[in-house]
Amino acid sequence: MIRLGPQAAARGYRLDWLETVGSTNTLAMDRARAGEAGLLWTVAGQQTGGKGRAGRTFISPPGNLYATLLLLDPCAPQNTPELGFVAGVALAEAANALLGAREGLGLKWPNDLLCDGAKLSGMLLEATRLPSGPMAAVVGIGVNCRSHPELPGYPTTDLDTIRPGAGDPADLFAELSDAMARALDLWARGANFAAIREKWLAACLGRGGPVRVALGDRTIEGVFDTIDAHGRLIVLTPDGPTAIDAGDVLLGSAAQASLRGKG
Repeated sequence: MIRLGPQAAARGYRLDWLETVGSTNTLAMDRARAGEAGLLWTVAGQQTGGKGRAGRTFISPPGNLYATLLLLDPCAPQNTPELGFVAGVALAEAANALLGAREGLGLKWPNDLLCDGAKLSGMLLEATRLPSGPMAAVVGIGVNCRSHPELPGYPTTDLDTIRPGAGDPADLFAELSDAMARALDLWARGANFAAIREKWLAACLGRGGPVRVALGDRTIEGVFDTIDAHGRLIVLTPDGPTAIDAGDVLLGSAAQASLRGKG
């Protein structure tokens, strides 16, 4: 049974579980518009219309975790993008609790969780100003627990494949809800992003190695250096450091393979 972790429950977070929903993000935002007060997790057994970044569809069969946290006025508007890093830190901590610390398990900028180069999760952050005044932010997290989709040109995996028996969505959600409560407390409504940045860098993959970032009509290639004080990806290129706000990232051997394919 899906339950909040004890730390999240003690901090006043709430949970609404649904067997099937169109999109947990859409439902959470609809609830915000209807007057929901926030600190609410909406979790579903499956989604029929899961949403991914850039308008993509997020494949959502039963057996995996589909969870969205609704927050009301969590920070100043300019700090809202930092929530993705807060959630990434929490997800990495939750995965480590189930899988154990292992080489190759970590975050790809900005907040995808990978294991040995294969994608374990997706995340979608959305925010809007409500007619009543507050800003509603929803953080949607989907994790491959017991199965994973086959994506063209992109390896995927799931928790059970990595460690048999580790793919119980209930166990993951309990860890995630507690880790998210801790990370939000540490972030302090954006006043302490420096601490989240430090934790994110400790959990990230590919730092110091090759990176390739697709920006729609152009591509940035170089070395993954760091993220800056605003969470932007800093790539060292032949023309100097370049700060990137958004893009599709390939790291390490995947970036090198892509570069070889261009030639």
